[in-house]
Parts: sequence; C-alpha cells; structure tokens
Amino acid sequence: MAISALEQLYTDKKAKIGVVGMGYVGMPLALTAAAAGFAVVGFDIDAEKVAKINAGKSYIKHIASDDIAAVTRQDRLRATDQFEQVRDVDAIIICVPTPLTSHREPDLSFVKNTAKAIAPYVRKNHLVVLESTTWPGTTQEVIKPILENCGLKSGRDFYLAFSPEREDPGNPDFSTRKIPKVVGGDDSIALRLVQAFYSAFVPKTIAVSSTKAAEAVKLTENIFRAVNIALVNELKIVYDAMDIDIWEIIEAAKTKPFGFMPFYPGPGLGGHCIPIDPFYLTWKAREFEISTRFIELAGEINTSMPRYVVDRLALELDRRTGRGLRGANILIAGIAYKKNVDDTRESPAFRLMELIEGRGARTSFYDPYVPVIPSLREHPDFSGRRSVGDLSRDILTDFDAVLISTDHDGVDYASLCEYSKLVIDTRNVCARAGVVSDCVIKA
Repeated sequence: MAISALEQLYTDKKAKIGVVGMGYVGMPLALTAAAAGFAVVGFDIDAEKVAKINAGKSYIKHIASDDIAAVTRQDRLRATDQFEQVRDVDAIIICVPTPLTSHREPDLSFVKNTAKAIAPYVRKNHLVVLESTTWPGTTQEVIKPILENCGLKSGRDFYLAFSPEREDPGNPDFSTRKIPKVVGGDDSIALRLVQAFYSAFVPKTIAVSSTKAAEAVKLTENIFRAVNIALVNELKIVYDAMDIDIWEIIEAAKTKPFGFMPFYPGPGLGGHCIPIDPFYLTWKAREFEISTRFIELAGEINTSMPRYVVDRLALELDRRTGRGLRGANILIAGIAYKKNVDDTRESPAFRLMELIEGRGARTSFYDPYVPVIPSLREHPDFSGRRSVGDLSRDILTDFDAVLISTDHDGVDYASLCEYSKLVIDTRNVCARAGVVSDCVIKA
C-alpha cells in the first residue's frame, strides 16, 4: 500500500487500532479513539479487565461505565487477551507500565514482554507506537530489535514511533482529546503516519526529530515537576522552623504575573510518573558518565517527606498526650496518590503507614475512592485492608489523630476537624474549607 494511502487510512479513521495495556493510559486512549470513529481492539493479559470492557463496565473510578458502553454498543471497542489478533489491526499502541526495580533502576519487563508478544504478528504496513514513559533510546534500542527479530524491518516493512502519554487521571479540564501529542518517528514515514493517526482525535501534534527526542520530552516534563515540588517541600520545612506558613507564601507569590509558577508541598510523591520518571534519566545518564545531582537531590527531598510528616505527627501527639506514637491509633485520610481518583500507585500514604506502625502505632484509613487496598508490590502487608465506613463522630473519636494524606473533594473536612482530637493536614485542605481550629496542624 502506498504511504499516502496509509496516511489517508488514519485521516479518514478507517484504520483499526490496537491498544496494548488497558489501564490508566490505555483505556482513555482507546475510548477517545473509538469515540472519534476508529474501530479499536484493547489487548490486556488481565482476563477480568477484558470481560468488563466487553460488558461495557469500568474498573477505573474516574472513567464512567456509560462511556465504555457507548462505544462497545457501536462495535467500536472490544477487548481480548489473544495477541494473535494483533495481525488484524493497522496500528498497535503500547501503553504498559514502566516501574522501577527494588534498586531504583528502570524495569522494562512489561515493555519487552509486550514487544515479544506482538512481534510474531507484526506485518507489513503496521504502525507500532510506544507510549510508555522510558529512557531516551528505548524505542530504537529495545523495541526495534525485538520486532525486527521476526524478519521485518522498521522503515521498510513496518513503521515505528514514540508518543509520550500525557494523562492526568481525574482532571476534568484536560482529557485525552484535549491534550496535544508529541510524536517522534524512527524514520520520516513513521512520523507522517503517527501524526496522521493522532491528528484524527487530538487538537494538535508536535513533531520532534526522533523517537529519542520524544522520549526525552516526557522525562523533561515530569522532572520539571519533581524538581519544583522538591523545592517547595524543602521551603516548607525551612518555613515551618521559622513559623511561616508555606501555603500563605505560595498564594501570595503566585499573584506575580510572570516568572513564578505555583507548586505545592505534600506528604511525598505519588503516581506512576513523577516519583519514577526522573530515575529513568539518571540511570541512562550513567552510561555517559554524567552525574545528575540536581535530579537526584530532588528525589532525596521528595522521598524524605513522609518521615518529616510522621516526625511532626509524633511531636504533636507527644505535646498533647506525653506518649508520642507508641500505642496511638491513627487514621490516614486518603490513600490514593492524588485527589478524586482511585489510583494508589506509588502513593506516599503507604510509606506513612509503614513509618507510623514502625513506631508502635496502629493505622486505619478512610478513602471514598479506595474501599479496599489493592495488591501492592512494595507494601504487600497492607493489601486487602478495608477503609473505615465513614467519618462520623463515633469513628473519628476512636482515633488519637487523623493524618490527611489526600485531599479528596466531597469530604466534610469541617466535621472531620470538629470530631477529631488532632488533625495533621499535609494538603492545607482544612484551611481551604474555612476551618480554624487549634487541633489542626499543617505539616
């Protein structure tokens, strides 16, 4: 097929799209492409996810079942765990996790396994796009050799590209269809095709010179956030010692119409991007004998925040009870990594619970989005724990302190503060709710 005809296939939305990995990135992408008119096949090794998609049901809190059902009823989306069906699609978009190992090094096992799973079924004129965040060079150095091992060549038989995911789960202002897409191709034809594909359902595509450049864009975006969050976390500690409210300072500073961008402190970093992505670059930089001291320092500050919060909790308990954390009963309010989502990946709440229990206290949690803690790799002992039913007076008065880790909307923070003996607020949500109380400590 001529390249212009392939390009037109995407422009006219007549291509069939395969999305591998139907999680927090793959599902929104599949839904957006399907809603735009593409026929989409979702691939996942989780049979339960496959069954729910085909039944028009959601397993992600901020994605409505109605949105899935709307496209499944029109036969624009179906799911399967049979990877041989890859040969029936025209484009394969890979959206699988890229976590860190226990030694804080990149874990590309999901990416590699996916490439190996689809490689036997990649055919001529296929477009293969990696969206998973990774170190610069992964598409060419890892994906390409695996796919070419079956005899086809990138740029001649199939076309390879990278386009970093830019999902912000739970953000109503920026859904997949509203966010520009950065794209980089392994060659000029791949770039043309990947632009034609994404341009069919996103407002704008930004072409860069290579897949390596596109991979670097994603890391840069999240390193920028990680470093600036580390800065305000450090300022928080300094200003606390000076009896200065960091939240007041940020609110005043952000009135400057130029030269300042507000970032906010917290109990630590969570989510699949900011706590992880910077280390993909620091790892790759070692290959070039370069030390990324600034990035690593930011990582040290951010990972130290749970300990700072727990120290503050212990100090305030000691002032009130004279016994600190030992024997105390602590409620963690919110264990999702950010507000209004059910995503617990890398949530600092688990590190907070680990530190608190390590000092002789008991912990429970409340989260309206997470009724049961899912299976955890790093904190398996917490898996299966259930949220307390509500934040009634009877429940709150049983705890020596409430530590607000996640500031979900819809929580009655006024009542929480009224019925709690001590509130450690790491998100400034009580002040934003208009609560003024001696029992509330910003930490």
